[in-house]
Amino acid sequence: MTREIDARGLACPAPVLKTKDTIEREHPKIIKVMVDNEASSQNVTRFLESQNYEVSVEQAGSDFCVIGSKGEAVVPEGPAVERSVAEEKKIMVMVATDRMGRGDDVLGAKLMVNFLKTLKEMGSELWRLVFLNNGVKLTVDGSEVLPVLKDLEEEGLHILVCGTCLSHFNLLDKKQVGETTNMLDIVTAMQLADKVINI
Repeated sequence: MTREIDARGLACPAPVLKTKDTIEREHPKIIKVMVDNEASSQNVTRFLESQNYEVSVEQAGSDFCVIGSKGEAVVPEGPAVERSVAEEKKIMVMVATDRMGRGDDVLGAKLMVNFLKTLKEMGSELWRLVFLNNGVKLTVDGSEVLPVLKDLEEEGLHILVCGTCLSHFNLLDKKQVGETTNMLDIVTAMQLADKVINI
């Protein structure tokens, strides 16, 4: 059974939510989702992969067709096992700006750099680092904290970067670190986290 969804013209996270709803109701073996931007294509791809679909993407002009297929040999989906090491505390840090505090912008930018450099002191409790709104500018070419973020990612930290925000600032192709994500992923991460710190 092949299911086709036309999600063109829908803003994030609607394409992912529409795909999620269809999978939960119909459990198609093959699903084709049409979207009209790269951020939505990446978000739908990642969601389908999380549901154990093999994914391919075809582009035609500005449209993308994300195709997910699930064979008989694929293990049926189940709840993700998020807790592993003895119920270790999970802290999510959400960064919605490229500077800290109000007042002097130069000082605020320096404080943000220092904050991100110091994050590793949280140790293994630092579970997710999420960038949205103006904060996505910290993940692109030219960002002073890019080396710090790449180090954190290499050490195993899961970094999420809002695709809608990147698109809004025309920075989607300049992102250098983290996983392009959508609001559904961010909200889900908030639900799973033991604590959320907003910056």
